[in-house]
Amino acid sequence: MQVLKFGGTSVGNSDAILKVIEIVKARVNATPTIVVVSAMSGVTDQLLLLAQTASQGNDGYTTLIQHLEQKHIDVVNALLSADQQGDVLHQVKYWINALRSDCAQLMASSTLSLRMQDQLLSYGEILNSTIIAAAFKAAGVDQTWLDSRLLIKTNSNYFNAVVDHEATNKAIQQYFASNQHALYIAPGFIASNPEGHTTTLGRGGSDYTGALYAVALKAEALEIWTDVSGMMTADPRIVPNAKLIPKISYQEAMELSHFGAKIIYPPTIQPVMRAHIPVWIKNTFEPTHPGTLIENQTPKAENLIRGISSIKDICLLSLEGAGMVGIPGFTKRLFDALAKKQISIILITQSSSEHSISVGVRVQDTHLAKIAVDAEFETEINTQVIEPLIIEKDLSIVAIIGEQMRNQPGVSGKMFEVMGRAGINIRAIVQGSSEKNITAVIETRDVHKAINVLHEAFFETAYKQVNLYIAGVGNVGGKLIAQIQKQASFLKSNLNVQINVVGIANSKQQLIQPKGIYLSHSDDSFNHAIHHSSQWMDQLAAASSGSIHVGSIQDYVSTILDNNLPNSIFIDVTADAKVADTYSQLL
Repeated sequence: MQVLKFGGTSVGNSDAILKVIEIVKARVNATPTIVVVSAMSGVTDQLLLLAQTASQGNDGYTTLIQHLEQKHIDVVNALLSADQQGDVLHQVKYWINALRSDCAQLMASSTLSLRMQDQLLSYGEILNSTIIAAAFKAAGVDQTWLDSRLLIKTNSNYFNAVVDHEATNKAIQQYFASNQHALYIAPGFIASNPEGHTTTLGRGGSDYTGALYAVALKAEALEIWTDVSGMMTADPRIVPNAKLIPKISYQEAMELSHFGAKIIYPPTIQPVMRAHIPVWIKNTFEPTHPGTLIENQTPKAENLIRGISSIKDICLLSLEGAGMVGIPGFTKRLFDALAKKQISIILITQSSSEHSISVGVRVQDTHLAKIAVDAEFETEINTQVIEPLIIEKDLSIVAIIGEQMRNQPGVSGKMFEVMGRAGINIRAIVQGSSEKNITAVIETRDVHKAINVLHEAFFETAYKQVNLYIAGVGNVGGKLIAQIQKQASFLKSNLNVQINVVGIANSKQQLIQPKGIYLSHSDDSFNHAIHHSSQWMDQLAAASSGSIHVGSIQDYVSTILDNNLPNSIFIDVTADAKVADTYSQLL
């Protein structure tokens, strides 16, 4: 038995679904296969909006349903010939009518319970898996549609239900003992509680669904197919030079996914790790790429760390006061107060003097956390034994992760030295006793810079990237850019320095591209990317793209500070006192 899970972008339209069919058909003859699918990309968000609109008494929800219906009918029309569409269109209409009925009930009650929300969210996976099953049938594959709600059992914690593994394993094993098909198509994300009501496993829960099937049936492997070719050393949207991680341990993958790497849903790892089932991360749109293998043990890498990840938009909540010193129970009361409001704690740090304790929570939980903690410690606050809860906002977490860090001195020192050299202030530091991660709390505005300088320090030993902002592009400035262009190749190959011109400004306009400005037609990759458009001088003069700004030198400097790129250098090739006046800001 093999289990393949395809995410929302992998089944987001008819072209993507055809790629899925091609991938599965090549595999299905070897061994029985379960294909777990998500809703089409964006549909779950649309269903959430639909639920909120109906519960607010806004009959505009009917238009949203029409759009959802048409979206799925369009995919049916694209995948199936006219004589193959009858049954599946009937099923689509059935589920859309059920959705419409639930929304009418919701509008009448004007109350959106989590139970009803789960019911509405389930339609995304049900509709898409129904269509995909019909497409496989039309392609001549022996298949059956499987309702995951009948087999995956949970408690009644709607929207983030806890799985009853014993009942789930029993139900799955009994079903497959009496059913023999080459292929099973199952909706991910959805389950049911003991009363038979629909529950969901949390956003991203389709990965978890795949893991539950794989563990119950002792599958050879779990494959998670997405739109990237495996796990990377950092988010490639932040770090252009991020590298593929060919192999990674369960523990490292769990740490990376916890700290914001969205390739895999964190609860997925635990069950397959216990069962020693390998997990592959593969790219639906590049199926021959090897991807990333997650398994129990991986070969030692050259780098002590495996990857860098982050969580944006957290708040640091600090409880301080001399009355806490040596008094047991304060920490328990703090955690209990947050737990009662179902507020998840991301990190914990406490001073050795016991004078203060800080916890990190998501920004959306801050207000509720403040109310809960101040209420719990009302007596101590009123008697000034401790201070009211202190809240620090606009913070994020950056973490470096790797099993090989264990018992290796110098890793944390290098991390903090690199960040300090980049001018990044660290608000809190946490390292678990397992030594698999080192976590720093920093200002959100510094996340991009922090991840880039850390990646450069730990992974990009080949060369250092320097980002240049140039003010003044007359005769001298133009000659400087020509020299940079001429010397770039030599500097990179001989001095291990990559010069990246990211900003060019004259007295009227500014050309700013954080990923780098291509300087002339001689760069073939640039010509291909922009279809033989103009050089930087023409681009700057045209002021036609979104990366062109018209404004003062102060606007240019403000953008530089907002970009906050690592290893930035500002070059003034003007004789303008207004430019010189900005030096203190830039420094």
